[in-house]
Amino acid sequence: MLIETHAHLYSKDFDEDVNQVILRAKEAGIEKILMPNIDSQSIEPMLGLETAYPNFCLPMIGLHPCSVTSNYEDELARVSFWLKKRKFIAIGEIGTDLYWDKTFWPEQQKAFLQQCQWALDYDLPIAIHSRASIAETIDLIRPYVVKGLKGVFHCFSGSIAQAAEIKNLGFYLGIGGVLTFKNGGLNELMAEIGIDHVIVETDSPYLAPKPFRGKRNEPAYLTHIVRELSLCLDMNISEISQITSQHAKTLFRLK
Repeated sequence: MLIETHAHLYSKDFDEDVNQVILRAKEAGIEKILMPNIDSQSIEPMLGLETAYPNFCLPMIGLHPCSVTSNYEDELARVSFWLKKRKFIAIGEIGTDLYWDKTFWPEQQKAFLQQCQWALDYDLPIAIHSRASIAETIDLIRPYVVKGLKGVFHCFSGSIAQAAEIKNLGFYLGIGGVLTFKNGGLNELMAEIGIDHVIVETDSPYLAPKPFRGKRNEPAYLTHIVRELSLCLDMNISEISQITSQHAKTLFRLK
């Protein structure tokens, strides 16, 4: 059994066939699908999937850095509202992004740090987005880590040194479809990174692994990532499935 730790199942990309997508995930051995939030517009469809698939589709709450604009305080108020209203498994997807647009970099940092504080206040882990900003994000979380903050660097594609630093902070590395990319470089690093502090994810509908690259991603494709991980680490698939699932259960306190 596998735990899919990061999938945007509420995306419009799945509007036509989400039930079939979930069926294929279950047939592929997916035990649970964890859903990171993006902004106020994604909360309702995300919670709708939780209602339709209780104890299988599990929601997070948070404001994605690419959704941070001049109205970020209003968006954060919605996150705060929902945190007070009900339980979530994590605060996410939060973080920083210096790849797409640097316009709201100061606001990104403020939004991220506020949500890190909420994670401490509500005793929740965080799911971090850090595209082109891993070093900056590590620096931002240090003061919160010493207070007990835990989480995962989702879609990790950094260096060996950054992986070591993240693990030393007690955080996990989210490994996804990039591992299977011919020129991604991540597969060459995995033998040194190792399996400790690793969880697996698809980031559906994005970053589909080979042989589906360029097409819509879905949770069932997690098996391709695990297969590639088994080759990189010279471990059998069942062992990797067991270890990464246990890591996910530990981080997100899953039953």
